[in-house]
Amino acid sequence: MRSLEFEALLDISARVGADPLLVQGAGGNTSIKELGTLWIKASGLWLAHARQRDVMVPVALDPLLDALERNDPATEKAQDYVISEMNPSGLRPSIETTVHALMPQKVVIHVHCVETIATAVQTNGAAIAAERLAGIPHVFVPYARPGLPLARAIAERMQEKTSVLILGNHGLAVAAETVADAAILLTDVSRRLTTQRRSAPSADLAALSRLAVDSGYCLPDDIRLHAVATDLESCRMAAGGSLYPDHVIFLGKGSVIAAPGETAASIETTRRERGESLPPLLLFPGKGVLVEKGISAGALAMARCLADVTARIPASGRLRYLSAAENAELLGWDAEKYRQKLNRAGQALQ
Repeated sequence: MRSLEFEALLDISARVGADPLLVQGAGGNTSIKELGTLWIKASGLWLAHARQRDVMVPVALDPLLDALERNDPATEKAQDYVISEMNPSGLRPSIETTVHALMPQKVVIHVHCVETIATAVQTNGAAIAAERLAGIPHVFVPYARPGLPLARAIAERMQEKTSVLILGNHGLAVAAETVADAAILLTDVSRRLTTQRRSAPSADLAALSRLAVDSGYCLPDDIRLHAVATDLESCRMAAGGSLYPDHVIFLGKGSVIAAPGETAASIETTRRERGESLPPLLLFPGKGVLVEKGISAGALAMARCLADVTARIPASGRLRYLSAAENAELLGWDAEKYRQKLNRAGQALQ
């Protein structure tokens, strides 16, 4: 029988997961520690569905922590620590299980809050966080690949009273002894990091429709996606490269910005001739965006995230992009290939 706190965690998971300013698609995860078991959201599933289906995986906490202490590479996936008899659906634990295990508090909520990301991608993100989160025991953790490298980076910096992690080029994690306190902390941190959103001109839908002719691309249903291209500052930032891991996983490395005179069809032809895959999202500066006709819900969510994040970064902000090696590391990582497989198959949408 589930505890009241476990039920409360499912409620906050569904609520947070339904807010695109906090969680996009299958991103983010929540957990609760009860009777030696770490219950954490499964990889590839959506927090928004926490009340519609089984999304939590039971992991044996002490054996996982012992293995982390030994730097055991098996902790990378945490699959070896799943309590199989309590996991009838055969779910795979989140790639960030080790992060949740390391935080000693009972409840952990990890989100890809766009306000936090807009801070965490700036080269002076740690200083911004220190100023705005004064009085909250927090740590800024420079970017490390999700999984074991991130867990190690956190372990090196976390102090006894740390309850908030600002993860460079990644997101936010808050922890508390109750679900209610974790939810309050999440709201407080998100509010403190909130910045003014830069407004963007409307999309040129007629021009975009012409640019989509004879191609596998179309106008998105959500007009908010266009802001990353119609606002030239946001477009410039997107052109610089990848800013956070889930962008790479669901949209590919960086962003494809159309050059003057290019159409969706001409971009398709060029990329096929080079043996390159087709990007889910195309940016036409000053006009708006086009998306692949078969774009997944996960990729759409990340396209919205790109518009939301870049609009919150000051035009004068200096950005820290993921390096070529960091991009390659994400695209070649087995745990992320698993999420990509779920995304393509549509399993993460159920």
